[in-house]
Amino acid sequence: MPSLLPDTRAPRLLATRDADLGAALDELDALLLFVPADDAAAALAGLPHAPLLRARLARSQRAPGAHVCVALPSRRPTLAVVGLVPKAPTAFALLSLAGEMTRAAQAAEPASLGVATRGLGEHDVARALEAGASAALASAFRAPRFSSKRRRAAMLGAVRVFDGRRLDLERLRATAGGTDLVRWLTLLPPDRLTPGAYRRLAARLAREAGVTARFYGEGALARLGAGAFLAVARGSARRDAGILRLSYRPRGAGRQAPVALVGKGICFDTGGTNLKTHKSMLDMHTDMAGSAVALATLLALAKSRYPRPVDAWLALAENRIGPAAYQPQDVVTALDGTTIQVIHTDAEGRMVLADTLALASRSKPAAIIDLATLTGTCVTALTERYSGAFTNRPGWRGAIDRAGAASGERVWCLPMDEDFDHEIESKVADVIQCTVDSKGDHIYAARFLSRFVAAGIPWLHVDLSSATRAGGLAHVATEATGFGVRFLTALLRDETLPGPESH
Repeated sequence: MPSLLPDTRAPRLLATRDADLGAALDELDALLLFVPADDAAAALAGLPHAPLLRARLARSQRAPGAHVCVALPSRRPTLAVVGLVPKAPTAFALLSLAGEMTRAAQAAEPASLGVATRGLGEHDVARALEAGASAALASAFRAPRFSSKRRRAAMLGAVRVFDGRRLDLERLRATAGGTDLVRWLTLLPPDRLTPGAYRRLAARLAREAGVTARFYGEGALARLGAGAFLAVARGSARRDAGILRLSYRPRGAGRQAPVALVGKGICFDTGGTNLKTHKSMLDMHTDMAGSAVALATLLALAKSRYPRPVDAWLALAENRIGPAAYQPQDVVTALDGTTIQVIHTDAEGRMVLADTLALASRSKPAAIIDLATLTGTCVTALTERYSGAFTNRPGWRGAIDRAGAASGERVWCLPMDEDFDHEIESKVADVIQCTVDSKGDHIYAARFLSRFVAAGIPWLHVDLSSATRAGGLAHVATEATGFGVRFLTALLRDETLPGPESH
């Protein structure tokens, strides 16, 4: 059986002095060059082949946000892709432009690719370089393939960032690798990435990164009283479901409480007794994307030497149909003692997350962030271009918005008012799992999950409506976008989140 891990190495990421660009053109197969759209001709002054570049730009008359390809007659023919950067570009716009430029550069099948800027304002130089390097690394990704035919070797071997000293290349490399890991895991077939195989793979990656692992199998969860999780798991013929806890503890962190990342890891979702239709079920191997984001973010933080402790709690299970599968109107008891009236068995994500959140709360974390491909209504509300965010700390909203904007992985904070709870009151249990109709289900799901976060713990729930999108998103060309690693890295590294007193 082929490995469940990627079979190719990421391109080398190198920082080069900006002054070396002219000489390097003879060594590069392709160059991504970012220039201001309103002054592109002046920005090219001093570059080799500037007259050719200016003439090509003059003929194209492209709008801001577009790009132009020019074959440079260097000693080693170099394809220059010139991106026209608009004024005050957002991170998303820069990533999108960089993605289009990189896809154009792939026509040259480059083994070496450079990223440079000319004429941009000081604020935009590092942002454009980061976008270009991230897009170049993302372009080297190859989706899992289990064909008997031999696959062609990857071409791109090195990405050279001119003026790369402006960037934290270690963080960039780790974040890009984390995004690719999410893409890879999300695309694996469900007969390969079973809960058991996933657990072993995650534990192996953890060991390699110096991260410890502890697994709560079905027996341990039964002893803990995790009835919500086990209700979902019991429909599967495999007895390999469980919750995997990964713990990163950097030196010098002392007794700081960790941030807990909780991820929904439903490796395949049939809908259970409320069986999905063919089209709705076809891609349900991607329903574990939240757990992949939690895993990959923890590994990216560990590899880039994040100074604070982090846990990842992966809720690994399948939602299958079978004689033992849970059913509507069951009443199950969650790990924290809450009784839940089941309404729809395809609302399984909030069931496994309920017990995982309650278990994570017992570790007394500094904060909990959960990630899940949870509801179709969040896609309806925001499309796949944004993901939804819900928090029990209104004071966090500014930081959440800034992290989404800065990372280019955009999120939108949605309502969390307590009066929504009236709609999920039960006559026979403490709470109903979901409402009978689907309107506002993303909000009711968030209110349901909030019950299982212990009092006093700051909490953020991200409904990953951007986990998959036809045609990709921003700089990522595959349907599996890897959305979440850039956002979480920006949130945890660049933002100071208000503490527990900020209600």
